Amino acid sequence: MKAELPRGGRTLFPRYRLVGYSGGPGTAAFGRLGVGRIDDRIQEIERAGRSYTAGHREIMPVLELITVVVHGTPGRDGKYRGRIDDTVIRQYLAAARRHKAMLLLNVQPGRADFLPEVQALAPWLKQPDVGIALDPEWAVGPGQVPGRVFGRTTAKELNQVGAWLGAFTRQNDLPEKAMVVHQLASRIIANVGSVKAHQGVQVVLSVDGIGARADKEATWQRLVRPMPASMHAGFKLFFEEDREQGKLMTARQVLQLRPRPEYVLYE
Repeated sequence: MKAELPRGGRTLFPRYRLVGYSGGPGTAAFGRLGVGRIDDRIQEIERAGRSYTAGHREIMPVLELITVVVHGTPGRDGKYRGRIDDTVIRQYLAAARRHKAMLLLNVQPGRADFLPEVQALAPWLKQPDVGIALDPEWAVGPGQVPGRVFGRTTAKELNQVGAWLGAFTRQNDLPEKAMVVHQLASRIIANVGSVKAHQGVQVVLSVDGIGARADKEATWQRLVRPMPASMHAGFKLFFEEDREQGKLMTARQVLQLRPRPEYVLYE
């Protein structure tokens, strides 16, 4: 029997809408996912997901675990990033499986390239319920320090990752993989319109604008406009930063966005 997604089937869209939390273990600084018991957080995701079933979508709970963590210092290899221990990934995957949820491994690469960081996660990506998330805000070049400058990537680099992940998925006879790409501003991804489709992979552009509803919707319109047909739209909400500018957007307001988001992430 072929491996399936946590809640059945081999394809993500249009059956599912992904709803998740992001973060890392033991700290609220990375997001809500790292606060308290993982199972409690998944139950919160489940409750939030009930408001996102518009369009006859089933909800796929998502844990977006920051797995490659950007650092402000170079480290021994000069890459300005570290990789969390496998025991942590194993803990989050076990929790995801208790609730039939999906685990996304988030990569903040520092001065490293995305592709080798993703390839280093191959043992985990062999699992049918594990996907990837790329955070190019933290992808800096030689001589640059994360946090001092905005990082960036290109459609070419994203296509390299997508092509590898698609081939990997087919070779291992896996269900579709989610490949989320986070984007805070237009300059974060060069030539986003050239991002290609890859068999076995669903590429999601997560719009990560921060602030009041009007500001977030303006960022949304600006970033989804050049998005190619090969990508699916995602939307990120920030419990703290958004509320500093007003109320957190409701599920109803999020679902009024066009195109309607297929991944809704809370941090």
